[in-house]
Amino acid sequence: MSKIISLSISSVWSSVWPYLLAVFLFGVIIAIHEFGHFFFAKLFKVKVNEFALGMGPKIFSKQKGETAYSLRLFPIGGFVSMEGEDEESDDDGAFNKKPAWQRFIIIAAGAVLNLILGVVVVAICLSCSELVGSRTVHSFMDGATSQQSGLQAGDEIVKINDTHIYSSKGIAFNMVRDTDNKLDITVKRNGEKIELKDVEFKQFEFEGRKYIQQDFSIVGYEPNFFNVTSNAFLDSASIVQMVRLSLVDLVTGKYGMKEVSGPVGTISAIAESTAEPENFSDKILTALTFLSMITINVGVFNLLPVPALDGGRLFFIFIEMIRRKPIPAKKEGLVHTVGLVLLLAFMLVVSISDVIKLF
Repeated sequence: MSKIISLSISSVWSSVWPYLLAVFLFGVIIAIHEFGHFFFAKLFKVKVNEFALGMGPKIFSKQKGETAYSLRLFPIGGFVSMEGEDEESDDDGAFNKKPAWQRFIIIAAGAVLNLILGVVVVAICLSCSELVGSRTVHSFMDGATSQQSGLQAGDEIVKINDTHIYSSKGIAFNMVRDTDNKLDITVKRNGEKIELKDVEFKQFEFEGRKYIQQDFSIVGYEPNFFNVTSNAFLDSASIVQMVRLSLVDLVTGKYGMKEVSGPVGTISAIAESTAEPENFSDKILTALTFLSMITINVGVFNLLPVPALDGGRLFFIFIEMIRRKPIPAKKEGLVHTVGLVLLLAFMLVVSISDVIKLF
């Protein structure tokens, strides 16, 4: 009987722990982001009323000095509530009383820390890998159509369809993104740049969509301090590019809402991916890979000049720096309020879509 109970507990735990890990990683991303705002707010002596992880009802709250530190029910966000952030305040420590450059740093710090975390995690992943990838073609599969179209071993891929390639991640993403089986590829060959037009690839179909089959391998190097450090930045730049181009594809209608995931879908994807590898170290490496991509995604997304996002607030501060006077708080507040309502509505739609996908 005890053996049956033990097996049952083990089975439940093996199903649950990937989701707990996913929630934890999501929490780390949120915590890093909010800590960036919090740290520089304190550094510039801004009064912080509350530092919260999560949204919705409070689970735990502790007052320390002028700041209440709270943990809230839903792990889908967080916030740093600063005096005078969304309203006028005469408090000496009010956000609205601080110089524009200090406010700019405070608002930008969250996204910047997300990007820094991404670079650090990418470096950890690379240092744990057997090989660090490059942009150079190593060899071809049998019957590779790309080789027949002019691509050669030793070519360093620098552009795909006029998009600059920073690293091996960029090669894979820009190939997946293409809609037909031909690519314009710019390579460095013997120190000279060469443009290869209509390099042809075979296609395969997955979940109703056609993708290009990468029929070549790339040169890899054993990890060392120098190539791990340089590729941490190059791979991170590729992820930033991935986020930017994905947003362009979404806005232009190339991808629909079903391709968009919110917190629910992200947590589910992390959980499923970390549950697949049998080796525990591979599970952790998979989780860290997701962490790097999501934290960079969050950093880039928050810097977009959209009302209610950090980028929207930075845009207003930037305008203030040019005009030499602030935009009236009521007008700015109204813009952010409307933006927040639209953003929450969008998140609700995406979350409902994520839940539907689960079932």
